[in-house]
Amino acid sequence: MIEIYATAFATLFVMIDPIGVAPLFATLTQGASLRQRMAIALRGVLIGGALLLIFGLIGDAALSAVGISVPAFRIAGGLMLFLLAVDMLFEKRGQRRQQHADAEAEANDPSVFPLATPLIAGPGALTAMVLLAADVKGDPAGSFVVYGALLTILLITFLFLIATDLIERALGDTGIKVLTRLFGMMLGALAVQFVLDGVEGYMTTL
Repeated sequence: MIEIYATAFATLFVMIDPIGVAPLFATLTQGASLRQRMAIALRGVLIGGALLLIFGLIGDAALSAVGISVPAFRIAGGLMLFLLAVDMLFEKRGQRRQQHADAEAEANDPSVFPLATPLIAGPGALTAMVLLAADVKGDPAGSFVVYGALLTILLITFLFLIATDLIERALGDTGIKVLTRLFGMMLGALAVQFVLDGVEGYMTTL
């Protein structure tokens, strides 16, 4: 169970990237009071978490309904996550997120878009949630652990959002870039593992 939790925690932490979202949240809520920031952060985390939970619960059934096998989705998801890892290593992911933030900086309530989606529940995080849930399908204890890891990441994300100013001052621009590249390397390795697991799963069906 510890291994399942560690895998789910690492995957979701890298995909949601609370440290990377925090500076963008500061842009989205520029001029807002701490109370307003907390309200926006809470709504965004709850909505993003609900989307991730729904994908985890019904993602596998949705795939079966359209005739897509879990191994095939695992391989496709692994390839997509690998592309995101490359983006993180070369800072393209951060640039796209910043564009979303800039586009909505003047919005009254950015909690749904772009905070909940795509900053928290983006394509990569949704894909990862489907794959993680598929890994423990039929195992209630394993499912509990995966969703527990999701809850932990959402709580961490909320804490990072409301501590945006402190994080920016503590890490600085250089520190955030270093962590982003480190997470990119971790995500790349996880993506390769998803592909290998997908190939292995496909081979067992032959």
